[in-house]
Amino acid sequence: MDYKPQELDKKWQHRWAAARAFEVEADPSRPKFYCLEMFAYPSGHAHVGHVRNYIIGDVMARMKRMRGYNVLHPFGWDAFGLPAENAAIKNGIHPEVSTRDNIAHMKGQLQRLGISYAWERELATCDPEYYKWNQWLFIRMFERGLAYRRRSSVNWCPSCNTVLANEQVVDGGCWRCGSPVETRDLEQWFFRITAYADELLNATAQLTQWPEKVLTMQRNWIGRSEGARVKFAVEDDPSTQIEVFTTRIDTIFGATFVLLGPEHPLVARFAEKAPDPAGFKRQAQAFRTQDRAARMSGEIEKQGFDTGARAINPFTGDAVPIWVANFVLGEYGTGAVMAVPAHDQRDFEFARKFNLPIRVVVTPDGKPLAADTLTEAVDAYGTLVESGDYNGLASEEAQRRMIAAMKPSGVAEGTVQFRLKDWGISRQRYWGTPIPMIHCETDGIVPVPFDQLPVVLPNIAEFSGRGDSPLAHVPEFVNVTCPKCGRPARRETDTMDTFVDSSWYFYRFADPRNDEMPFDPAKVKYWLPVDFYSGGVEHAILHLIYSRFFARVFRDVGLVDHDEPFTQLLTQGMVLKDGAVMSKSKGNVVDPDTMLQKFGADALRLYVMFVAPPEKEVEWTDTGLEGSFRFLARVWRLVDHWNETIAGEGIDSPDGCETLNAAEKALRRKAHDTIRRVTIDIEQRQQMNTAVSAMMELVNELYAFTEKTLTGSPGRRGDEDVEHAGEAERRETICVMREAVEVLVCMLAPFAPHTAEELWEMLGHESGLSGYGPGGKPLAPWPVFNADVARADEIIVPIQVNGKVRSRLAVPADTSEQELERLALADPAVQAHLAGKTVTKVVVAKGRLVSVVVQ
Repeated sequence: MDYKPQELDKKWQHRWAAARAFEVEADPSRPKFYCLEMFAYPSGHAHVGHVRNYIIGDVMARMKRMRGYNVLHPFGWDAFGLPAENAAIKNGIHPEVSTRDNIAHMKGQLQRLGISYAWERELATCDPEYYKWNQWLFIRMFERGLAYRRRSSVNWCPSCNTVLANEQVVDGGCWRCGSPVETRDLEQWFFRITAYADELLNATAQLTQWPEKVLTMQRNWIGRSEGARVKFAVEDDPSTQIEVFTTRIDTIFGATFVLLGPEHPLVARFAEKAPDPAGFKRQAQAFRTQDRAARMSGEIEKQGFDTGARAINPFTGDAVPIWVANFVLGEYGTGAVMAVPAHDQRDFEFARKFNLPIRVVVTPDGKPLAADTLTEAVDAYGTLVESGDYNGLASEEAQRRMIAAMKPSGVAEGTVQFRLKDWGISRQRYWGTPIPMIHCETDGIVPVPFDQLPVVLPNIAEFSGRGDSPLAHVPEFVNVTCPKCGRPARRETDTMDTFVDSSWYFYRFADPRNDEMPFDPAKVKYWLPVDFYSGGVEHAILHLIYSRFFARVFRDVGLVDHDEPFTQLLTQGMVLKDGAVMSKSKGNVVDPDTMLQKFGADALRLYVMFVAPPEKEVEWTDTGLEGSFRFLARVWRLVDHWNETIAGEGIDSPDGCETLNAAEKALRRKAHDTIRRVTIDIEQRQQMNTAVSAMMELVNELYAFTEKTLTGSPGRRGDEDVEHAGEAERRETICVMREAVEVLVCMLAPFAPHTAEELWEMLGHESGLSGYGPGGKPLAPWPVFNADVARADEIIVPIQVNGKVRSRLAVPADTSEQELERLALADPAVQAHLAGKTVTKVVVAKGRLVSVVVQ
C-alpha cells in the first residue's frame, strides 16, 4: 500500500471534527492540562514561522491527552489593530471585511495542519461579545483608581497616526511600521500598572518554569531602584523646585550641575526666557525625536545645551547650571538628574565634553583623588571627602544621615523608584475597543452604565488616517446624554491599545460564551493557570507583563484566586529563510499550503519539530522537509509489511514470554528506552527534536531486527528488502514486534497524527488515537516504559588516557565503579599507554566513562 499523506489528512481531519475529538468541559474529577499558544493576528496567511509555535503546542496537547489529562487547547484571533485599518486607508477595504476574510483563510490553514484545537471555543477580539468585557474591566479599573486620564508626553507614530506605549518603540521607530517616532503632548488614558510594580517584580522569583532570559527582561523593565528624591530650587524663583531621584545621595556635594530631559515641563518655561526662544525649542525638540532606547542606555552621542538658569544645591548652597541633555528622558524618574561627574560615567563624559566642573567627594580606598587627573568616573562606594559634616563617613551611613537630616524640611526623602511607567492605552484609531467613558461639562468623566455595554464600534465607510480619532467624526456615536444628569455629553473617541485584548483572552477561553460576566470563576478555577504557554520572545515585555498585571486585577475584583496566569513558558526561536526572519516585506515567506500539497501535513509538522530545539532559530530548507517525508514513508512501509502478522486479537504481551532470544530482548530494550526518552523529552524538557531522533533510532532498530529475523542475515539491507522478507514464525518475535511497532505509532501520534491514526487502524484498532473514550479515558493511552526492560544487560564503557579514548570495555550493566577501574587499568590497549608513566588519577564517570590521568 502506497503512502498518500494528502488523503490521510482529509480523512482524519474529517473524523476528528465529526467526533468533536478535541472539545472538552471542566471536570473536577480529572486532572487538567491547559495548553495555549499566543494567539494570532489575522494578517492574511500564516507562514511556517508561525506554524512552528502552533505545532509545539499541539505536540504537548496531544501527548497530554494520551497521558490521561483533560486537555484544553483553544485558539482565537487578536483581531483588532493597525494593519487592518491601514489597509482600509490604502485600499478601501473595511477592517471588518479584511479581518474576517483573513481569519477564515488562516483558520483553514491551521485545520489543514491537523492541529487539535477546541474550535468551538474560538473567539475574535473584534467581536462585541468579547470586547464588551474589555469595557467592563476598564470601568472596574476606573472605579478602583487603576484607570485614569491625564495630559502627558507620548510617543507618536506619524505614519500610523497613533500613540505608542514605550514598549512599542523599537530602536526609535514604531514597532509596526518602523517609522521614526515623535513626541507629542496629549490627554491620554492610563492603566496604573505601577500599583503592582513591587508585586510583579518579586513574583518573578516564583516563575521557576519560565526562561531566565524572559525573567531578566521583565526585571530590568520594572527596574526597581532604592534612593532618595531631592529638591533643587531654581535660583531666581525659589518657589519652583526641580525634583531629582538619586540612588547616590552620598555624592550630592559633588553635584555641579543639573540636567533636564527635553520633555521636562520647565524646559518650555526656560525657553520663553532664552535670548532665542525658537532656537531653544528646536534644540529641545531635536533631542525628543532621537532614539529613545539609545537615549536611555546612554549609547547615544551625548548632546546638551545650557538653559541659562541655575539651581541651588540644597546641601552646598552653591548655584549650579541647569542644562538640557539628550540622554535624560522626561518620563524616566522625575525627568531631571543631579549630575555628579566624578562619580557617574555618563555625567563625567558630559562634563568633559562641555567643560563643566568636576568635584570628587567619595574615595573608594581612602586615597585622595584629583578631579583633573580622572580618566573615568569613580562610581564605587567609599569614604566621603569634601562633604561638610559628612566627611569621613562611609557611603551607606552618609546616605542614611543625609536623608534623615533633610526629611523634616522636605528637601530630601527616601523612596523607591521604578523604571516601569503606567501603561498609556489611548489610541487615536478606529479599529479597536471603544473606551466606555462619557465627558459631561457638569459631571466630568462618567462611565457608561454596565447595562449599556458593549459600546459598539460604529460602521465607518471612509478612513482618512489624518491623526485624530475617526470616531470623533461620527456624530451619532459621539453625541449622547450624560448617564448622571441627562444633559448633552460626548463619548470618548479614543480606542484601547490592542494589548488590552490580548492581556486576558486566556481567561475567556475557559468560558467563551458567557454573556453575564467575563467568565465563570468556577470554570477559571478549574482550568487556570495555563499549564503550558508558548510564543515568541518578542512578547517577553509587552504582552507577558500586561497579562500578569491583568491577572492581579481580576484577582482583586474577586474573579480569580491566583496571581500568575502562566505556569510554564516556552519562547520558540524564529524560522529564517535566506538568513533573515520570514516576512512578507522581505519576500522570503514559505507558505505552508504549498508544503501541504506536496508533502502532506505530517511531514511539515515533523520537520519543524526535528530541525532544532524549540528555543533556537532555524534556517528553513526544502531538503529537510523531504527528509521528514522519507522517514514517514519508511515507517509506513514497515507497518504495512508487518500489519497482517501482528494486527488483531490473540497476540500476547512480551511480558508473558520467558524465552526471548538476544535479538528480541534487544529490541524490547530499545522500545522501552525510547518510551523513556521521548516521554522525558516532550513532557519535561520540551526538546521535540531529540524526541524525534529517538524515534528514528527505534525505526532503524526495527528495520535491522526485521531483516535479521526474517532473512537470517545479520546485516542491514535496503528498505525494499524488508517488504519482500519471509514471514516470522516465532510467537515471541510477533509479540515483541507488535509491542515495538505499536509503541512507535503511539509516540509518533503527537508529531504526525494523520499518519499515526491510519497506521493504528491498519494494526487492527477500531478506536482512534485522538480524543477520549468512556469516562474521559484516552482512546489510546501513552505507552509506559518498564525500567527493568529498558535497562541494558551489557554496556560499552570508553576508556580515556589523558583525554584520548584508547579502548572500550564491554561489561555487565551492573559492574561496580571499583571493578570498572580495575578492568580499565588491566586492559592491554590501556597498558600500552601507561608504560613508563605514573597514574595520578582515575575517574569513573557514573559507570559510563573511565578517565585515566598519567604523567
